[in-house]
Amino acid sequence: MPIIMAVCVVVGILIGTFYANHFSGNRLSIINTSSNKLNNLLHIIDDQYVDTVNVNDLVEKAVPQILSELDPHSVYISAKDVQMANDDLRGSFSGVGIEFIIRQDTLRVQQVIGNGPAERAGVIAGDKIVKVDDENFTGKTLTNEVAMHKLKGPKDTKVKLGIIRYGEKKVRDIVVTRGEIPTKSVTAAYMLNRETGYIRIKNFGENTYPELLIALAKLSEEDFQNLTIDLRGNTGGYLQSAVQIANEFLPKNRLIVYTQGRKSQRQEYRSDGRGSYQRIPLVVLIDEGSASASEILAGAIQDNDRGTIIGRRSFGKGLVQQPIEFNDHSMIRLTIARYYSPSGRCIQKPYVSGDNKNYEEDILARYEHGEFFSQDSIKHEGKEYHTAIGRPVFGGGGITPDIFIAEDTTNVTSYYKQATMSGLIIQYAYEYTDANRHTLKDIKSVDEMTKYLQKQNMVDKFATYADKNGLKRRNLMIQKSHKLLERFINSRIVYNMMSEEAWLKYLNSDDPAITETLKVFRENAAFPKAPEKKK
Repeated sequence: MPIIMAVCVVVGILIGTFYANHFSGNRLSIINTSSNKLNNLLHIIDDQYVDTVNVNDLVEKAVPQILSELDPHSVYISAKDVQMANDDLRGSFSGVGIEFIIRQDTLRVQQVIGNGPAERAGVIAGDKIVKVDDENFTGKTLTNEVAMHKLKGPKDTKVKLGIIRYGEKKVRDIVVTRGEIPTKSVTAAYMLNRETGYIRIKNFGENTYPELLIALAKLSEEDFQNLTIDLRGNTGGYLQSAVQIANEFLPKNRLIVYTQGRKSQRQEYRSDGRGSYQRIPLVVLIDEGSASASEILAGAIQDNDRGTIIGRRSFGKGLVQQPIEFNDHSMIRLTIARYYSPSGRCIQKPYVSGDNKNYEEDILARYEHGEFFSQDSIKHEGKEYHTAIGRPVFGGGGITPDIFIAEDTTNVTSYYKQATMSGLIIQYAYEYTDANRHTLKDIKSVDEMTKYLQKQNMVDKFATYADKNGLKRRNLMIQKSHKLLERFINSRIVYNMMSEEAWLKYLNSDDPAITETLKVFRENAAFPKAPEKKK
C-alpha cells in the first residue's frame, strides 16, 4: 500500500503540473529554480509565443551572451567553426595549400605552399581563382570564411579551380587533390649575426615543441652561442607546448607555471632537468600582443632569472579554458582556473564580469595612457613579487619586460596611418608583386631584394597609386614618413615573393628590439643579476 500511495502522489503531481502549465497562467513551480528556468523558458517560447521561433537559433545566440557574463575568455564555438578554431593549433589541416588575399571581390593566390597539392597541380602565386567546381567564386559575398570553407575539405577529395593567370584572359581549369597542409608555428630560424640565433614562434600548437627542436638543430649547425626567442604578437595556444619549451632551458625541478581554480586544485608544472640548452644566454621578446602560453614561457624565464625579457608589457591573459563539446559538435571553452607564474603572480589582467568592452579596449587605453612610449607609464595593478634571486616583478596584468622598448612614432603622420589602416599598402604591394613577378623571381636573398627595391622609388609610386584610390597625396607628410612607408611597402613585397622568414629578416634588420638584444649579448647581460642590497 505505501508504494501504491507514493506512485499515486507522483502521478498526481505530474498531472497537476501539466494543467498548471497550460491553464493557470504558466506559473510553473519548477521554473522558480534557477537551474531549470532557461530550459523551461525555451519550452514556453516554443509552445506559446505568438510567432514561429527557431529555438535552435535562439540558443545559438543566447549561449555566447551567457558566457560573456562570466569572463572575457569563456566562449562558445558553433559546430561549423570548431574545425577552423582548432586548425591553427592542430599542426595541420586538409586543403589545397595556398595563402590568399581577397582584393576587388576576387581571390588572389599570394603564396603557394611548397610541394603542396596546389603547387603539384600547377597553381602559382599571382593566380586569380574565379570559379570553384564550375561555380562563380567572385563578388561581394566572397569572404575569407567562405573561401576557406570551399577550399578546405577531406583529404584526397578533388576540387576544380577556375583560374585566370596574369597576362591571360581565358579561364584555365586546374583540378587539385586536397591533402594535409602543415601549419607551422615556428616560422623563422636564422642567425642574427655570427653568434646569435633567432627563433620566431607564431603560436603554441601541437607541433611547436618538435618544430623548436628542429630549429635549434638548424642553428646548432651554424654554431650559435646566444639565442633570441621572439614571442611578439604570439596570442598563445596549448599550455603543454609552452611547458615543454620552458623545460628545454631550465635546470631540474624549477617551477614553470601552476594553475588553480575554485574546483581545480593547484597543479604545478616543473622542469625535469633534461633540457639541452640550460646554460645558453637567452633573450625573449614580447609585446602587447603576446598572450597566454607566451606569457607562461616569458614568466617562467623571468621568474627563474634564466634570461632577459625585452619589449613591452604583454597582454595579460592568464585564464585556463577547458574545451567541452556538445552532442552537435559545437563546444564551449570554459574558464576553470588561473595561471600563476613561478613567483606567484597571476598573469591575468583585471576585468569586470560582463564588461568585455573595456577589457577589449585595454590595449588602446594603454596606448593613450602612454605605456607604449614610456616604461614609467606602466600601471601595475597587483602587488610586488620576487624572482628566484630577489628581483622585483609585478602581477595584475601580463609580464613586464626587464628592458623596455618604446614604440617609435617619431615619423608617424596621419597620411601614414591612413595608408596602413586602409589596406592600401598591402593592396599596392600585391599588385606591384603581381606585375613584376618575372623580374622578382630571380632574386634569391633578402639583401639582394632590399637593394633592388630601394632603387625602384617605391614610395612615390605608391603615393600615385594611393591618390588614384582615394588617399590624397600629402607631399610633406610623405617626406616625413618616407622611411616608414618604404619599410612597410618593401616588407610586403618581400613577403609576397619569398617567405615569412624572409619577411622577418627584412623587418628585423633595423628593429630596435633586435638592436637591444644584440647589445645585451655583447655585454654578457643575458643572465639577470640579483639586486644590490640597500646599505
